[in-house]
Amino acid sequence: MTMDRYTLLGRSGLRVSPIALGTMTFGTEWGWGTDEQSAQRLFDLYVDTGGNFVDTADLYTEGTSEKWLGKFVAARGLRDRLVIATKYGYNAETGNPNAGGNHRKNLLRALDGSLKRLGTDYIDLYYLHTWDRVTPVDEVMRAMDDAVRAGKVRYVGLSDTPAWFAGRAQTLADWRGFEPVAAMQLEYSMIERNAENEFADLAANLGMGLVPWSPLGMGVLSGKYRPSQGGAASAVSGDGRLASMASAPPPGFDKLTERNFRIVAELEAVANQAGRPMAQVALNWLHQKRGVSSIIVGATRPEQLQESLGSLDFTLAPELIARLDAVSEPARPFPYYMFADGHQARIHGQVEVADKPAAYSTPVKIPVPNA
Repeated sequence: MTMDRYTLLGRSGLRVSPIALGTMTFGTEWGWGTDEQSAQRLFDLYVDTGGNFVDTADLYTEGTSEKWLGKFVAARGLRDRLVIATKYGYNAETGNPNAGGNHRKNLLRALDGSLKRLGTDYIDLYYLHTWDRVTPVDEVMRAMDDAVRAGKVRYVGLSDTPAWFAGRAQTLADWRGFEPVAAMQLEYSMIERNAENEFADLAANLGMGLVPWSPLGMGVLSGKYRPSQGGAASAVSGDGRLASMASAPPPGFDKLTERNFRIVAELEAVANQAGRPMAQVALNWLHQKRGVSSIIVGATRPEQLQESLGSLDFTLAPELIARLDAVSEPARPFPYYMFADGHQARIHGQVEVADKPAAYSTPVKIPVPNA
């Protein structure tokens, strides 16, 4: 199995693998993850299969993720081949408000720290990690543009921001000649489809490639968790993080719900019909969604990563995609229900009007020469 094709990241000319390696599991500082030897095996498996897009952040495992990634890249002399993405925004010093946030001072502090830990003089893709709700978007975009002009960053991205913030950022970049936003990283999976309300159109119209994180819903879509016979979300089988906090999950971790287990049941049926593992089907389904450039997958064991890398080696039948779409259809609050087929038919006089595809999101086949 080889990932012998690449996609363009948003409207940029940067070629990235359709599956990105997530390295939040590199290190055990958070009480889970992998030791260095296991992380090395995961990295080697990914790049030996042809992957070129690796994702990390200064926050991950207290900096260990960046340190190990830099060490692995240097040991194999792969810096020019790989597209390394990292992020800034979370606080590095409790009690110091300027050691976190989206502002210029923290961006420059964090960027220099990431460059040092990664052992490189430039970052291929630098993300704002999470919106801090206070820093003006023009300050963020000017500071990122300055980092590009200084040669420390090649491309810029946004992660976990509102759609209006990302839209304004891209508009400012167009107007003022700043480096445009090439990628938008956000949670997106079969059980978390709210990205479709705003971000899919944002990506297609403003030239940002969507890079989903948690594409398997923190393991739920792999079949790792099962509901109790009584159906209580707090009584599940499975030994992962979600099971340990099922009785009182924090925001973002409330995945073990009745709705999600219905989705898992249908996914399992579809996967059996397709003759593929559930995780592969879930990733294949997501990759076909509007605006998606690359999907971040993480793993703690090589066999998990191997399975994920095989998720694009087949074509899921349209009728199976339709079944997964139907069972996972999210609620559409105002104003999004106004854009459903019923209202739109009244607007267009009962005539179907096709949406124009975004050319930039079409996968580009780039032959890989034989080694």
